[in-house]
Amino acid sequence: MRILWTMIAAMLVAGAAPAASAQEDAIDAAVKAAMTRTGVKGLALAVIEDGKPVSVRSYGVRNPADAPLETDTVMYGASLTKTLFAYTVMQLVDEGRIDLDKPIAAMLPKPLPDYGNLDAYGNWGDLAADPRWRTITPRMVLTHSTGFANFAFDEPDGKLRIHFDPGSRYAYSGEGIILLQFGIEKGLGLDLGAEMQRRVFDRFGMKTTSMKWRADFARNMADGWTLEGAVEPHDERSRVRAAGSMDTTIADMARFAAGLIRGDGLRTGSLRELIRGQLPITTASQFPSLQPEAPVAARPKGVAAGLGVIAFAGPQGAGFFKGGHNDSTANTLVCVAQRRRCVVILSNDVRAEAAFPELVRVAIGETGVPWHWEYPRLFGKR
Repeated sequence: MRILWTMIAAMLVAGAAPAASAQEDAIDAAVKAAMTRTGVKGLALAVIEDGKPVSVRSYGVRNPADAPLETDTVMYGASLTKTLFAYTVMQLVDEGRIDLDKPIAAMLPKPLPDYGNLDAYGNWGDLAADPRWRTITPRMVLTHSTGFANFAFDEPDGKLRIHFDPGSRYAYSGEGIILLQFGIEKGLGLDLGAEMQRRVFDRFGMKTTSMKWRADFARNMADGWTLEGAVEPHDERSRVRAAGSMDTTIADMARFAAGLIRGDGLRTGSLRELIRGQLPITTASQFPSLQPEAPVAARPKGVAAGLGVIAFAGPQGAGFFKGGHNDSTANTLVCVAQRRRCVVILSNDVRAEAAFPELVRVAIGETGVPWHWEYPRLFGKR
């Protein structure tokens, strides 16, 4: 019955005829084999071809009671949130409300450190002695080149600091994303949660997606499993955080991925700006975020930061991807621009990351995603 409803959901999203394809059979077999091999409890996968969802499927269970994981099960979006945030920012750029290369400081009515350390945002007061905060732009935030650690709590003393000249290199930072959120909310006077609801979730019919917890999610939500197989209850996030507070479903993410790869809601050229490689990656892996730059020979080839995504060159041409991870979450979005094709995988079990290369390959072929850079623990160096 669950498979039947999964197929129906796929048809509703894609407008497809009610027939199982050889590709879907191959995906089913690959997912089931991967879940058996890795011990993954639950996983959902969507395929987009030529800008349209053609398959939206779910497998396994959503909680320790063995309730089935369904295509409308609420799952944690994690850092996939950053890509939806970047899409929102590009709409504001199109409207002339944000300039990617104008410092965020210019958006604010007073100097950033004067706001002090704000629990809802960041430790901006820690930057008072370093004037480089004045140079940080939205483009630097979205290409992860602010110079911040991932978060201030990663610093030995818990204080926010700038480790290198902003814009000079890539180093993943959720703290930077929160800075741009702060600029949008305090500088432009916008409520980011409401903006993303209107500009993204409502636009694409993502009825079961939100930047913070909703009570109606409780009836069909996914708990998670850690690397050790321990259960992690779903975190009911009560605060909008552009770096990763989104709850969503695989059906909703299929709608977003299709709309994104089509460039819906963006001016001509804005999608290209979002997904093009803008800042070469110079580290051997993504984490730890402040690791030293690698020798040229050890850097991933043809890989660069886009705006909220990572761009790469592969056998199908230019593509981009974004991951989402915590101790009990494994998500990925992979797209190839030329054929407007994507794969979205959401899993409530972090062990699913070991299966990502195989599942993406079965779904849309070899893409060239630098899995060794994204998940060095699993795939090491090429």
